[in-house]
Amino acid sequence: MGAAMRRIHVGNALSAFGLGFTVPYLYVYVAQVRGLGAMTAGLVLAVFAVAALIVLPFAGRAIVRRGPLPVLLAALVTAALGALSLGLASSATTVLLSAAALGAGQAVMQPALATMIVDCSKADTRSRAFATQFFLQNLGLGVGGLIGGHLVDTSRVSSFTLLFAIEAAMFLLLAVVMTTVRMPHSPRIEDAPAGSGRGSWKQLLGNRAMVQLCVLGFVLFFACYGQFESGLSAYGVEAAGISTSALGTALAANTLMIVVAQFAVLKFVERRRRSRVIAAVGLIWAVAWVVAGYAGLGHGSQEMATAAFVSTYALFGLGEAMLSPTVAPLVADLAPSVMAGQYNSAFALVKQLALAVGPAVGGPMGASLQAPYIVTFLLFSLGITYLAVRLGRQLTAVQDRPWLGRSRVVARGGASAETVVAEA
Repeated sequence: MGAAMRRIHVGNALSAFGLGFTVPYLYVYVAQVRGLGAMTAGLVLAVFAVAALIVLPFAGRAIVRRGPLPVLLAALVTAALGALSLGLASSATTVLLSAAALGAGQAVMQPALATMIVDCSKADTRSRAFATQFFLQNLGLGVGGLIGGHLVDTSRVSSFTLLFAIEAAMFLLLAVVMTTVRMPHSPRIEDAPAGSGRGSWKQLLGNRAMVQLCVLGFVLFFACYGQFESGLSAYGVEAAGISTSALGTALAANTLMIVVAQFAVLKFVERRRRSRVIAAVGLIWAVAWVVAGYAGLGHGSQEMATAAFVSTYALFGLGEAMLSPTVAPLVADLAPSVMAGQYNSAFALVKQLALAVGPAVGGPMGASLQAPYIVTFLLFSLGITYLAVRLGRQLTAVQDRPWLGRSRVVARGGASAETVVAEA
């Protein structure tokens, strides 16, 4: 790992640590501590998603034209201002405006950091780089949430103001760290032949493999991440009688599985076809939904139901650990060199859409339609396997099996797998 990559990973950990301080307590802060009610708290969560959906289509072009570092610095300053103002806001209007700034900044960080990882890595090191990023993000979120939980006091507004101030400080500290990163020169639209940057969205949508990956990504995030804190938790409480402490244990089991298994899993997936790894994740998550079905719809004891529910979250964590070194590097390898930022932003946009739709669909189903809920998401998980196998037919040999070559792979219509292998 070079110095630039090490600092990028430190930055990822810092941003996740800051987010962990506030995200679990945002609803309580707005609804109860500030006394603005459940409606405003719900709107704040919606504003995060809407802000991301608005800025991400523009973020890709900005990264392509200006480079990921300037875009990341602008996002960090915006997020820091949003976090600080959110900690001081006392009215619904200022809370919503602050949430919009924080949400927009957070959304742009993701593709900017991902593009920096692409620019600082090679094809044969990229999977490990993204696995390290995912590991540090989960570790930072877990540690931040743990420390934040000991600092908050719902009877004192000042304790929440302190949390948001710490989050803002983490973003600004990350900005300082990132200014010391010496990025290698990577192709920009200005470096490419005239006209190559025009119609970049049209060019992306013309890439069948990328379109199929985006569809697959939507299902992945909708069927897993979009259910963690909405449908699955509601199902656990209503159908399985899971206590709030047991729900916290389940979330901890998910994080622990990722932290413990990430690099052991990495050794397994590095020499496996990417499409087959994603297909295997679909099967693992299908098993997870079956176990969740037993927890809420079976007739075992409460202890068995709780153990099954915690196991469900652990199985999801195993699948996440397999995806982190697989999906993000695949997005990078599908992108022409001048459009890595555009592709990363497009995939981040798909993720945000799934995370917005997932809770809206899963929440009500998990709370009141338990059996249809389990069956629906079991089928979605099997759909992941089907879509992954189909995607494999669109990938070149090196895109699906990156160890065959060390050069960056351009999407279909670019260099063939044979050419890349020959050049390597």
